[in-house]
Amino acid sequence: MAEVKVYNMSAKQVGTKKLSDEVFGVEYNEPLIHQVVVAYNANQRQGTKSTLTRSEVRGHAAKPYRQKGTGRARQGSTKGPQFIGGGVAFAPKPRDFSKKVNKQAKRLALCSALSAKLADNNVTVLDKFVTPTAKTKEAQNFVDAFKFNGSVLVVYGDATENELRAAANIKDLNLVSAELLNVYDVVANKNLVLTESAIKYLEGEEE
Repeated sequence: MAEVKVYNMSAKQVGTKKLSDEVFGVEYNEPLIHQVVVAYNANQRQGTKSTLTRSEVRGHAAKPYRQKGTGRARQGSTKGPQFIGGGVAFAPKPRDFSKKVNKQAKRLALCSALSAKLADNNVTVLDKFVTPTAKTKEAQNFVDAFKFNGSVLVVYGDATENELRAAANIKDLNLVSAELLNVYDVVANKNLVLTESAIKYLEGEEE
């Protein structure tokens, strides 16, 4: 088991904590992480865009002018894509972009990503993330205290509206509950901050 330091919001050490090897000591599996991230991004796509083909636009299919003798290119209908108001060639239609990934694969990919963050020394453990007055300054003081370089993802086990509001206006500070944590969030942010309650939730799922 890896033993890490536990800090408070002021970046002062308040203790230590041992992390489970079943969650934070997993071998790095880049292909699996890539598969899960691709599936996550694909599942965010709505796939609702739609335009009309030449058979669907309003109007008539009458020949606009005679075939020969005008000197112009022959045309069979004004509903073709070459006309203003005509249909769209290869028109996009609603489709399902979703990809399925097994639950165990998702779990393994998440543990692999968390283990890689820990191995790169990009994991910080907090006793708790609390902003009593919901002011942005309180969350900014937390970021300044640790002197983070790059984006920061705070994973909490339990948080109130105050914490969410305090972090809302800080560009590179993101909050997510341990229950909703996914592989994309882990790899998309350079620094990972875990509260003790979040770690308890993550490790408890292994039981």
